[in-house]
Order: sequence, then C-alpha cells, then structure tokens
Amino acid sequence: MTPAIDLLKKAKAVHSVHSYAHDPKAPSYGLEAAEKLGIEPQRVFKTLLAASEKGELLVAVVPVAGTLDLKALAQAAGIKKADMADPQAAQRATGYLVGGISPLGQKKRLRTFIDASAQQYPTIHVSAGRRGLEVELAAEVLAQHTQGHFADIGRG
Repeated sequence: MTPAIDLLKKAKAVHSVHSYAHDPKAPSYGLEAAEKLGIEPQRVFKTLLAASEKGELLVAVVPVAGTLDLKALAQAAGIKKADMADPQAAQRATGYLVGGISPLGQKKRLRTFIDASAQQYPTIHVSAGRRGLEVELAAEVLAQHTQGHFADIGRG
C-alpha cells in the first residue's frame, strides 16, 4: 500500500484502486495510465508541483490531456508568480517519486489546487503514489482529503 491508499482507507472514503504494468519508456505517465486503463484522458489527472516566488510549494492537479497554466495557478493561490518546482524538492516534500506523486498522503501538507474540470465527472483518476497505480474517486472526495480548492488552472 501507499500513503495515499492508506489515507483513503483510514478515512473510509469511497474509492477504487487500479493498477497496470508501467512502461518506464512511456513518454507520458498520465497518458499511459489513461490508455492502459481504457479511460478518456480528460478523467485522468496528473499531480504537478509548482513553487511561488517565495519558495512555497503548491500542488496542482490537472488533466493529463492538457497542461498547467502557471499564471492561473498563481492567481488562484494569491501569489505573484509560480514556476514548476525542482523535481528533487517535489520528491522531498511529498515523499513520492516524480511520475508517481499523489496529491493524497503527502509528507507535508501543501496548498492544493484542482482543475475545476474535475467537477464535471462522477469520478476522476489520480496517482495512488506509485507509477502504474491509480486511485479513482470523486473530485469532491479528493478536495476534502487534500483540503484542495477548485480553480481553472488547466489548459486544454
């Protein structure tokens, strides 16, 4: 189990876990998950970390079919500017490896922003904390267990 799955089980949150054989050569971990699990990419969300101008790490959860709009994230977070976080800093703060970072069960509680498009689906998929492992849950459940805020931070 991973900290993400442990957190959901302990909270008795409705979720399901899906695994697939991860190919280390896959160009996009998120698109690989969508393809191997037979899910439309708009319902599979990737977890990205950004850093504010003051060094605060922020979690952004956006569809794998698109990209993170750093300006929109900065606006949602009430900061001047956001850039992608250093991968090593992301791994240290979350306790997960890049490519398998889950928004759930991170070592440090970081402010989390979830693309508002997640709310249009009954369930979405996010990393369960390991490459080849996804957790399916309602966007509201994700927001509740990450203290996340919905905002238009993804770009098509």
